[in-house]
Amino acid sequence: MAVEISSKWVQVQNQDLVIDAYLAMPKISGTYPGVVVIQEIFGVNEHIREITQRLASEGYVAIAPAIYQRQALQFEVGYSDEEVALGRKYKNLTQASELISDIQATINYLYSLPEVKHSGVGTIGFCFGGHVVYLAATLKDVAATASFYGAQIATWCPRENDPTITRTKDIKGTIYAFFGTEDPLIPNEQTKQIEAELQLQNIDHQVFRYPGATHGFMCDRRESYNPDAAEAAWKKVLDLFSQKL
Repeated sequence: MAVEISSKWVQVQNQDLVIDAYLAMPKISGTYPGVVVIQEIFGVNEHIREITQRLASEGYVAIAPAIYQRQALQFEVGYSDEEVALGRKYKNLTQASELISDIQATINYLYSLPEVKHSGVGTIGFCFGGHVVYLAATLKDVAATASFYGAQIATWCPRENDPTITRTKDIKGTIYAFFGTEDPLIPNEQTKQIEAELQLQNIDHQVFRYPGATHGFMCDRRESYNPDAAEAAWKKVLDLFSQKL
């Protein structure tokens, strides 16, 4: 049953960088597992804030850091072609080591809150965020990862020579990966490659494919929204977090 929540913007310190982050948690006093929510290329927008709130209503302390803080302050755009191009521009300016560092700082912030359990956190990310949480799954504090349609995992890594898939061997916890079979940005051959590497490296994982779904199927503000796939995938996310956090 959903619980009443509170939410606010906070600031996460990572050395000399201050990261804006959206925090949501249950109002009932207690300690709860922490979850880090990673944005699409569109910033910590209404969709991402809603995901953060939904997790809080399920009994998690959820936080969505602005992963473009180094490129553009308070970045939030919609889904037009021009806005997509701007989001991709900033994506290409990110660096894997900085992204991982910023997520670790966000985890440290969660652990500084009296409401958060110190038994490992979850992460969930969408679009570019789905790629970023695959990277962050290598952190020791990440017990469970939900990666939604993370493009280019098999072919690219932000400002690195080797693609992110080469880091699969370093994943510490459990990872669930979600893809639409009609996603033009992630060929089905690449999802097979990711699944094969997870199997090869003996990572605790599941890969879910949704027939007819395309990129962004979880976002009800995009034309690509697929309510059936979104509902089914959300249940898997809650199962994952309830088991591992």
